[in-house]
Amino acid sequence: MKKITAIVVMILFPMLICPAFAASVATLQENKEAVIAFYNAALNQKDFNAAEKYLGARYIQHNPLAADGAEGLKDYIQFLRERYPDAHSEIKRVFAEGDYVILHVHAIREPGTRGMAIVDIFRLDNGKIVEHWDAIQEIPEKSANPNGMF
Repeated sequence: MKKITAIVVMILFPMLICPAFAASVATLQENKEAVIAFYNAALNQKDFNAAEKYLGARYIQHNPLAADGAEGLKDYIQFLRERYPDAHSEIKRVFAEGDYVILHVHAIREPGTRGMAIVDIFRLDNGKIVEHWDAIQEIPEKSANPNGMF
């Protein structure tokens, strides 16, 4: 009897956890897609109205150049539109774990420049972006290694 119970458990256990795992994978993918769409709307299109729909009720900003909340984002996008109208960011990598999505980005504010390597970290709540951090590094003319920043 113990042997039969063990076999049944071995067969049924994966069936019980697979839906949860599948839902988790789906949520991670949805979070990635939301962040990518938000990033392109906000930074590449510089379109606050298109970006706003991805924000949660409260948006906490850790970039010292941008204020908290949707209005802070709106002001930052307006700053980019006025100061860097030709700026473009290329997402090189996307990582997701739990409620976090991390982007590795090559941002060029002015055409013809090397640009910056950026790591953006977003926290989501129920599929909406509620918090943002970033680390920004100028791309130097020369590197001590041949690996590149991307």
